[in-house]
Amino acid sequence: MAFAITQTCCNDASCVAVCPVNCIHPTPDEPDFGRTDLLYVDPRACIDCGACADACPVDAIFPVDSLTAPLKAYAGVNAAYYADREAAESTVDPAPNFHAWGPPVFNRDLPSDFAPLDVAVVGTGPAGMYAVEDLLLHTNSRVTLIDRLPVAGGLVRYGVAPDHPSTKKIGDTFARFHSHPRLRLRLGVEVGRDVTVAELAARHDAVIYAVGASAARSLGIAGEDLPGSVAATTVVRWYNGHPDVAADVLDLSDERVVLVGNGNVALDVARILTADPASLAGTSISPSALARLKTSKVREVVLLARRGPEAAAYTRPELLALTGQDEVELVVDAHDPRTGEAIDAAAAADKASLLQGVARETVDWSAPPAHGKRRIVFRFHSAPLEILGDAQVRGIRVTAAVGDEEIAAGQVVRAVGYRGIPLAGLPFDEATGTIPNSAGRVEGQPGAYVVGWIKRGPSGGIGANKACAAETVATLLADAVDGRISRRPPGLLSRLRRR
Repeated sequence: MAFAITQTCCNDASCVAVCPVNCIHPTPDEPDFGRTDLLYVDPRACIDCGACADACPVDAIFPVDSLTAPLKAYAGVNAAYYADREAAESTVDPAPNFHAWGPPVFNRDLPSDFAPLDVAVVGTGPAGMYAVEDLLLHTNSRVTLIDRLPVAGGLVRYGVAPDHPSTKKIGDTFARFHSHPRLRLRLGVEVGRDVTVAELAARHDAVIYAVGASAARSLGIAGEDLPGSVAATTVVRWYNGHPDVAADVLDLSDERVVLVGNGNVALDVARILTADPASLAGTSISPSALARLKTSKVREVVLLARRGPEAAAYTRPELLALTGQDEVELVVDAHDPRTGEAIDAAAAADKASLLQGVARETVDWSAPPAHGKRRIVFRFHSAPLEILGDAQVRGIRVTAAVGDEEIAAGQVVRAVGYRGIPLAGLPFDEATGTIPNSAGRVEGQPGAYVVGWIKRGPSGGIGANKACAAETVATLLADAVDGRISRRPPGLLSRLRRR
């Protein structure tokens, strides 16, 4: 019986590297890699060895015959990927392993006498840890790992929803490097406060900045700064217990919350706000957030999307998980006929097809939500125009099929993306919210490198950082071999201890 990759796939291709028959695609050297929602096992080529399941850092791979009810659909999802590919090709080799192997490629060539590098990595999230893993496993470098927070983990610790424990397991994979003999971990150290960019550069051969994109993008509409209007980034940190976020940052006293945006983060927030608090007990959710959810009056969360269901920003696995549960009612707002038309016309492989069994309703937004199950309402073709209120949010004005419409709500959550912030001593591109770089090399600053969202912008999930880190580390090593960076005397650690 073949294996199948399921919802929590992180796309880091650890499974691809161990598969003995090349049956997991797309691989990192294929054009679709990084563009699909997950990786896929070909059921015809799989030999049921289980190597991929052992290698998966997020427990996303299971034998098809052991898939439980919420995951059973992934047997078909995996098979459909190859059926679609076969339909696009004229012939398929009928041999058990019909996926051709490419020639071996060696991207790095280090001299045999390559002296150890002293590298500082700023940030303990996935991007920084993939870089650390590469340096420790593939070079003889010494690494100083720095994070401003007292707990390591970054996005894995504070950005993954608490009801996704499998995804959080990748943190265990990263944590094993914290005690590596060539790594020193320094928590509670903030660059710009405790140590400067110049001081890091003076005491290390190279510094890799993996500081992410911690700010929220702006809607640019009136009322955005009203009490009761909060960024989804803040909500995510709230339910994960981030030390920078107060326990009472979210107002849960109104029955309706409007979420502007419909990406995976928006779905996470909607799911947590409408979940039965009992189902979250025993997860990694913040105790204070759980206590507030137990007294929450929220009965309805509205997801606003500018475009139609065919162009939704969430991934198919995230929506599939939502449609596969019974505790919360799902509704599609039928205010615009284009929404229903797109859902009805969607092919089986399209995201919109997952809404074909969802109830449609023309919602009266001036009235409070009806009593019964908590519910999530998908409202497409509806752009935010203004957040309404004087001293507190009381609703939001949005576009409708005919004219504008007001949706009464006591809380508006803005889930329109993340954005990087400047770091004193490094260049910054205000337009993209990134540090200007070439393959990870910071422009105009020899020895400085970037990885992750601060390098490429807030795109891609956890696994996308693996290839990103490999590129940055390769650039760093090439610079060291070519003499483009100067070797520095060590000495920062004792200075940090004194501080």
